[in-house]
Amino acid sequence: MTTHAVAVPPVDSTESADRHAFEAALEATFPASKRPQEGEAVSGIIAGITPDVVLVSIGAKSEALMDLHELDGEKVGDRIDAVVIKAGPDIRLSKKLAGARRAKAELRAAWETGIPVLGKVLSRNKGGFEVAIGGPGGPRAFCPVSQIDVSRHDEPGLLEFVNQSFDFRVIEYAEDGRRVVVSRAALLRESMEKSLGEIRDKIVVGAILTGRVRSITDFGAFVDLGGVDGLVHVTEISRRRVAHAKDVLTVGQDVSVKVTKVENEGKRISLSMKELEKDPWEGLAQRIPPGTAFTKPVARHAEFGIFIEIEPGIDGLVHVSQLPPGVDLKDPSVAAGQEVSGWVREIDEEHRRLSLSLREVSTSDPWEGLAEKMPEGSVVAGQVENVAAFGVFVRLEIGLTGLIPNSETGLPHGTPASKLFTPGQKVEVKVIGLDAQRRRISLSAKGAGEEAERGEIRKYREDSAKRERSEPGRPTNFGASLMAALTSPNKSAKSAR
Repeated sequence: MTTHAVAVPPVDSTESADRHAFEAALEATFPASKRPQEGEAVSGIIAGITPDVVLVSIGAKSEALMDLHELDGEKVGDRIDAVVIKAGPDIRLSKKLAGARRAKAELRAAWETGIPVLGKVLSRNKGGFEVAIGGPGGPRAFCPVSQIDVSRHDEPGLLEFVNQSFDFRVIEYAEDGRRVVVSRAALLRESMEKSLGEIRDKIVVGAILTGRVRSITDFGAFVDLGGVDGLVHVTEISRRRVAHAKDVLTVGQDVSVKVTKVENEGKRISLSMKELEKDPWEGLAQRIPPGTAFTKPVARHAEFGIFIEIEPGIDGLVHVSQLPPGVDLKDPSVAAGQEVSGWVREIDEEHRRLSLSLREVSTSDPWEGLAEKMPEGSVVAGQVENVAAFGVFVRLEIGLTGLIPNSETGLPHGTPASKLFTPGQKVEVKVIGLDAQRRRISLSAKGAGEEAERGEIRKYREDSAKRERSEPGRPTNFGASLMAALTSPNKSAKSAR
């Protein structure tokens, strides 16, 4: 460390005599064997401040000299620590050297114990940064680029650390303090590990946490929970149908999530945003009871019908049997995105099922008392709604549709039902199966025809019996035909021959 010499003005013979007297008194006070030695640390009290030097009392009758420029706001009466830099007749002190020595001792202690030290980044140099420990006037240390932060930065980003003060860990202390290496990243990693431990303790199934969207993928979004990432699968983002996470989330967005699963010792965390939303099925039957009309766009198609989003998160199914007469799934009028009008048929909140219809629906339950109105074996009239590959849908009354399987159409095996049935056609069918629980009716066109034939035979027999009772001895139609044949002239001639 550079020390400042005290400027001593020229003295006359009188001053020289006084100086020798002072030195003699000093010699008497401090025998050579007991005088402070150069490099020794001493403590004293400021006895006086002159325009040139500071007088410091370090013993009963002694005063040492210190450069005026070493004062840092101290005044007469203040105690200071210093180092003896000259032990001649004039004892010279340095407070700054004492501070540097103390700082060096503290640095060594910080290295040995791992206690963090405060440092200010002074400049960027080759391979790292110059750091002043304790402040601009403190000992210098070197911080490698890799140790300034836990994240990588480009050169413009590295320059932002200059003139900033941080806590550092002393990771190398050598050559009596002439080589000191410090690390900020070590402290950051320790802090992160501690935070991660606390965060992992909070990440349990059912916990509700706040995180930030870190990245978005085709299958969902990764959310940073404070150093630990969890996945919100695309199906768990919202109760509404979400095609891609990027449609509703952005990187950096703060979100609330619920932990649904923790696997692989906490390394695999599943999250849900959907579960924090209000259940749209709750109270649905009160909001849109059966019979409620709607006009909504078609959301998507399935093999068995179309889905329509009635409310956010609520998709209802229009079964193919509930499409308008003559309309099938390929019809442009029910293409995805096409707006359609219809009615709510049935709501099953327990199983989360919503049945819709694009045709007129009954305001009352058509299944109530159906077993009495249309018992199995009865023949009823209906109207063909749709012809499918597996059979024919027949509307029996508003809100009540049954199915004629291909095996019951009466057509030869393999013959398409469309050969005989067309939408809007009136038909008579026999009820061959009722499943009130599943709300299904099985019908038979073939059975209805057989019932009609049996009915005609019964009617013929009944009519014949009635005539026999009303005209005894009168031959039946068959007997009359036989008698006419026997009495015919042609028949008589042939018999004569």
